[in-house]
Amino acid sequence: MLENRCCKSCLVFASSCQEERKWAYMYNGKRPREFSESDGCQETKLSKLSSDDSSSDDNNSNASSPQDSGDFLLPGSHDQSGDDSKRSDSSSDTDSSLIHHCSIGLDKPDLVNQSDSDSLSDSVEESPEEQSEDDGENDDSSFSDSPEDGHRSNAGDSSSDLDALIQPIGRDNSISCLIRCSRSDYGSIASLNRSFRSLIRSGEIYKLRRQNGVVEHWVYFSCHLLQWEAFDPIRHRWMHLPRMPPNECFIFSDKESLAVGTELLVFGKEVTSQVIYRYSILTNSWTTGTSMNAPRCLFGSASLGEIAILAGGCDSQGNILSSAEMYNSETQKWETLPSMNKPRKMCSGVFMDKKFYVIGGIGGAGKDARVLTCGEEYDLETKKWTEIPNMSPGRSGAAAEMPAAAVAPPLVAVVNNELYAADHAGMEVKKYDKEGNSWLTIGRLPERAVSMNGWGLAFRACGDRLIVIGGPRALGEGFIEINSWVPSEGPPQWNLLARKQLGNFVYNCAVMGC
Repeated sequence: MLENRCCKSCLVFASSCQEERKWAYMYNGKRPREFSESDGCQETKLSKLSSDDSSSDDNNSNASSPQDSGDFLLPGSHDQSGDDSKRSDSSSDTDSSLIHHCSIGLDKPDLVNQSDSDSLSDSVEESPEEQSEDDGENDDSSFSDSPEDGHRSNAGDSSSDLDALIQPIGRDNSISCLIRCSRSDYGSIASLNRSFRSLIRSGEIYKLRRQNGVVEHWVYFSCHLLQWEAFDPIRHRWMHLPRMPPNECFIFSDKESLAVGTELLVFGKEVTSQVIYRYSILTNSWTTGTSMNAPRCLFGSASLGEIAILAGGCDSQGNILSSAEMYNSETQKWETLPSMNKPRKMCSGVFMDKKFYVIGGIGGAGKDARVLTCGEEYDLETKKWTEIPNMSPGRSGAAAEMPAAAVAPPLVAVVNNELYAADHAGMEVKKYDKEGNSWLTIGRLPERAVSMNGWGLAFRACGDRLIVIGGPRALGEGFIEINSWVPSEGPPQWNLLARKQLGNFVYNCAVMGC
């Protein structure tokens, strides 16, 4: 999670979550063009060299001004495009100011003088030695928004500018700062230039985050068919995903969901076959995903980084399966795993202690259908399944007397390698005792998070906290609530994170950590 993290370079970028008047390129709440003489500033422009002057000076013959190239200059960068004597006195300090390209939401601004207190160069401090060294360089340290603008004004390899990202601190330090920025800011950062855009949209930044242990969890859920919402529990911010492709058969079929890597997978059925729709946060769009080796529904699943495991379920003929598959989101390929000891459907899956577990479910068909109380453990190193008796939290109250398929699969989640379950019938939270192989009641669920035999209620792990998503069933109250509890802080004390006017029945839910 990113709580209490700090990134100095974030001061350079305009956060999409800030008020516009607080953005980094605003001065006293105004854009550069909005300054008046009463503000103590005057609009200035870089004067262009005449063709005669440029042809007589080799150093200036290949130069272009920041306004012409649309480059983004960081603090400490210097423009060598024109003769200083050609500039007005009021623009003599513009080489240390921050010039934003219009692609991040501004018209091309005139260059404006800044006082030392207003200059963003204060956010990137330089020693006198570094400043004098920079003054002696002829290379333009800006980076571009397009391939044509990526060339230096003077001779040199343009790729070095692009590789540096934030030129004064170098590429490695730039990436170290960027991986600690919130995912909410990546849209704004990607609009700065080609290099930032490639780093983010290629998915490279998320691989680096994972390698450095930087993970930010967002919750994705659907309360309306074909429509998904996303919620950032750190900033309490809602996001609306593009609508899924319309498919009448898919709408009314059983659906499962799974978040893995930077993808959200939704599994369902078309007229004659199973189908997977894949949403990517890199493109903000839905596409058809790669089919499984043995398509199925009503399976148990969980993800760990860029991989996910699916086990059990039913095929298109209704046969209960014992087979399992592993999906790699980076290669978008499926690998068949060894089969479980028992076939099961409507089961749940979790990762715990770097092993995959399938819990509960239904075994047998027709009149022989029965609720399974055992679980199975899959070791990724030995590639073997081990059956664990009584691992399922079981059913209580009226749910124990209902038909096997009338009750939702076990509502389980893992936080810090501890397994928790939501007893929807008793509105209780339980914790699994690994040594005693038993379940202990530790508290209550949020009172307003009701369900229909477990259906319509989401119980998920989200980083170091448990999340419950649900809403009241009272007539006319069509809203959803998101409650959270951090188990390490003591017995269940649920905090209301957000409430939104939506349907109060959660069809599918997944948590993406990247």
